[in-house]
Amino acid sequence: MKTRRRARRVTLETLYEFDIAGHPVGKVLNRRLQDQPMENSGVVFTSYLIAGVIDNLDHIDILIARYAPEWPLDQMAVIDRNILRIAIFEFLVSGETPVKVAINEAVELAKTYGSDSAPRFINGVLGTLAEQAEVLRQELHAVPAPE
Repeated sequence: MKTRRRARRVTLETLYEFDIAGHPVGKVLNRRLQDQPMENSGVVFTSYLIAGVIDNLDHIDILIARYAPEWPLDQMAVIDRNILRIAIFEFLVSGETPVKVAINEAVELAKTYGSDSAPRFINGVLGTLAEQAEVLRQELHAVPAPE
């Protein structure tokens, strides 16, 4: 499996446990990496994604709530919520991952970890966000970071 795909899986597993149980992400990530060792570039990418999602969680969750209004965040499947968070961080906040790649990777995660309807849901929400990507990037960068 490609390093970045594995890194996204470990990121999702770590964020899921953090979201569900509130365990410290550093401890969760270290445990995951002991169970699933990967090369250094994967560890760096995983750490980058986790830190990016957590640092921007409030802004990302506002976007999810806005673009998936029929599914309030607290009622959305935890796995779906965290897949969306990772993808939104990748293509909107950091902008380092091309939109199509981020969406494809999110859909693949949904196929592996989510329900039967998760891939379609993830694709729909991210597709809608992607259509507004430029406006949303400007909006995100205009908002001061939470302290």
